[in-house]
Amino acid sequence: MEFVPTRLPGVVLITPKEFEDQRGFFMDTWHRKLFEQEGIDANFVQDSHSGSVAGTVRGLHYQIRQAQGKLIRVVRGEAFDVAVDIRKSSPDFGKWTSEVLSAANRKMIWIPPGFAHGFFVLSKTAEFEYKCTDYYAPEHERTLLWDDPDIGIDWPLPGGEKPVLSDKDQAGLPLKEAQVYE
Repeated sequence: MEFVPTRLPGVVLITPKEFEDQRGFFMDTWHRKLFEQEGIDANFVQDSHSGSVAGTVRGLHYQIRQAQGKLIRVVRGEAFDVAVDIRKSSPDFGKWTSEVLSAANRKMIWIPPGFAHGFFVLSKTAEFEYKCTDYYAPEHERTLLWDDPDIGIDWPLPGGEKPVLSDKDQAGLPLKEAQVYE
């Protein structure tokens, strides 16, 4: 596996080592020893799978308690995946990074606790698999406004179109009003 730091310390792009032949391919998507060697000491307690249609933005989500670290990969389709540092004590508070994850490139991203996560679906559909370090707790879930100008995410919206959003995501709070980590 190749581990490449992103512009936000702690957020890591991971490219699994693939073995291919005429039958298909094989790759490890989680290997505790390799991750620990790269400074990622994660204890996963929940796996989740989601699907979305083209033009959907989900996020920017986080849990203010029971903060989740997430190992994310796209298993069908393609998406523009985003992490935002929401740790008030961080020198990178309010900054974001993005990566294109796809079934074709098989890359994964590690987003540690302390970050909000979101994505935009670039293909007709996309399916994600998440490994999470804590359980989903809806009472602690928070949502940042996906298009908060203070964060300034450069979403790849075609022709300035509005994305498909849930009511929850439309009602997200701007960073300056949101409950964040100290």
